[in-house]
Amino acid sequence: MTSTGTHTRRAGTDAAARTAGPQVWDDMTVEVALSLMAAARTRHLVICDADGRRTGRVTLARLTAVRNGSGYTDQVRLRDLVAGRVALTAPPADAGPAPRHRPLGILSRSR
Repeated sequence: MTSTGTHTRRAGTDAAARTAGPQVWDDMTVEVALSLMAAARTRHLVICDADGRRTGRVTLARLTAVRNGSGYTDQVRLRDLVAGRVALTAPPADAGPAPRHRPLGILSRSR
């Protein structure tokens, strides 16, 4: 095998690793996606449309930013992120402190 073949295979494997990950439907909400990411211990999800075609990829950091943004509601879906319908904006300065969220995967204990 030539070194060119080895480099080609390695490059293909790296590309596959960057795009591989749990695949989810684009109608999933941000909250459900965040919960899934915590359970799967992954830092990104591959978003697919109703026909199973990949339409995008979303990271944990982006989902967290959307959830903490001023325009977030519990109705925001992953397809909204792919289509660019959700802006990543900070809350207004006079809105007071941002709501604090418990880290995903941490359950409170009954005392």
